[in-house]
Amino acid sequence: MDTVMGSKEVGVSMDGHVATVELKRPPNNFLDVDLIEALASALEALDREPACRSIVLAAEGKHFCAGANLMRRLNADPAAQSETKHLYHEAQRLVQTRKPIVAAVHGSAIGAGLGLALVADFRVTCKEARLAANFTALGYHPGFGLTATLPRLIGYQKAQWLFYTGRRIPGDEAFALGLADRLVEQDNVRAAAHEMAAELAQIAPLALQAARQTVRLDLVPAFRAATEREALEQQVLRGTNDFKEGVKASNERRQPQFTGT
Repeated sequence: MDTVMGSKEVGVSMDGHVATVELKRPPNNFLDVDLIEALASALEALDREPACRSIVLAAEGKHFCAGANLMRRLNADPAAQSETKHLYHEAQRLVQTRKPIVAAVHGSAIGAGLGLALVADFRVTCKEARLAANFTALGYHPGFGLTATLPRLIGYQKAQWLFYTGRRIPGDEAFALGLADRLVEQDNVRAAAHEMAAELAQIAPLALQAARQTVRLDLVPAFRAATEREALEQQVLRGTNDFKEGVKASNERRQPQFTGT
């Protein structure tokens, strides 16, 4: 597998025709431009690797991905807007790759971390996991393409509720909503994801990739349009008092006091 290279923060390994791509920023696996760029490069390299027919997306540590580090974003200078655009540009690369992906969500997938989980074709989780599109609860706009991917997955009404309330739901509720495809014991999440990926790897790879491309035909332009709009709205809301209060309250583990300013 000489054509596939991992990095310090994104590990890549192969077992038969199944690749495992692992985030390696424990315990929270906070994402940023560098991490998403490395992840996109790893997935693109696996597209070029004939031995790889399916992929497990997993993570080290307590959480699958606790999202972006918003305290860093709160203290960033205005150049953070260009970083957001660049982050979403890298995220667009993820949805353009060809091999099917099964995400092993063994812990929290929050905010952009949920967006990352929804880039995958399928998700395995456990009741201990926590999933949330919690942006509005922080005074922020949903991002990482979730305004395109979440309604597509669970339906418009259910997605609205999760967006507007920012509710954090356990893995069994996420499974019932359709956010996950399998619910297993926490210590079996990665194995179950590998089992699903191995079943996909038995299918004729060219036929599988062609079917996947057709099924996801509208996803790439929808994801691109969504991230462009999300980045603009996030730029506006990043300058509000409510965003500052939401992030600080979350960091201090208290209820935010929003003022609408």
